[in-house]
Amino acid sequence: MALDPDYALFIAVAEGGSLSAAARSLRISPAMVSKRLQRLEGRLGVTLVHRTTRRLALTEAGEGFRGDLGAILAALGEAEARVTGARGIAAGPLRVSAPTSFGRLHVAPHLAAFLTAHPAVELTFDLGDGFVDLLGDRVDCAIRIASAVPPTVVAHRLANSRRILCAAPAYLAAQGMPATVEDLAAHRLLAAAGQMPWRLVAGGRTLQVERDSHVRTNSSEMVRELAIGGVGIALRSLWDVGDALRDGRLVRVLPGWEGSQDVGIYAVHLRSPAVPPAVAAFVAFLRGVVDEAAWDG
Repeated sequence: MALDPDYALFIAVAEGGSLSAAARSLRISPAMVSKRLQRLEGRLGVTLVHRTTRRLALTEAGEGFRGDLGAILAALGEAEARVTGARGIAAGPLRVSAPTSFGRLHVAPHLAAFLTAHPAVELTFDLGDGFVDLLGDRVDCAIRIASAVPPTVVAHRLANSRRILCAAPAYLAAQGMPATVEDLAAHRLLAAAGQMPWRLVAGGRTLQVERDSHVRTNSSEMVRELAIGGVGIALRSLWDVGDALRDGRLVRVLPGWEGSQDVGIYAVHLRSPAVPPAVAAFVAFLRGVVDEAAWDG
């Protein structure tokens, strides 16, 4: 049975975020979208969408209805794929999210190969340092750098994420090289929002460093550039500063100490009875390009 056309219209409104966006995707007028949406709400007896002059938001009932319709569409897609034998082909929309620096440095340079291998995939790739809600943000696959991931998602560990203390030679020439971890109290420390406190380990000893960053920023890339520029000492991942360490723009500080070793790099996606082929293909792609051995040097 075909999906009710007004249901399809509601999904277009929810995904487009506005009546005009839905109208463009359906190739009808915004007035017609509004009329049919009102008709659907009248038939169901609930308000699905809050409308204002500037934005559109789903009501609680609308969010639930969108989720139910999404599950129906996914089931229909799986059934169709089984009939046509196309289930194993990576195709259709794929929305991926990654931390800004990691995505730019270690994923973006390889995306051409992925798209060449999977030409039917319609890729959207978002970069950002904030937490991504896979369901709420409608993300199919996300790269997370964390000490743990919740059991509500499927997590594929791609690599460890070793973190070391580092600073520019110019900063250390002016401020002195810390001799002990306690000496960090006399230095300018750099961290993005949410990255303090530092949990440092050396042998069997663990130490927590809780300080305000000398410069407040929400950007990990900014922290790296501040460290290279001689502003202070940072705790950075080797995947982020490996090149700067090799060419001398940064040097290690207190090399016996590192960040806690439980932090990993993961590809995560929502649990599903059948993982979409595009998601499975992207996870396999990440396993091939994420090479932690190349960062240590």
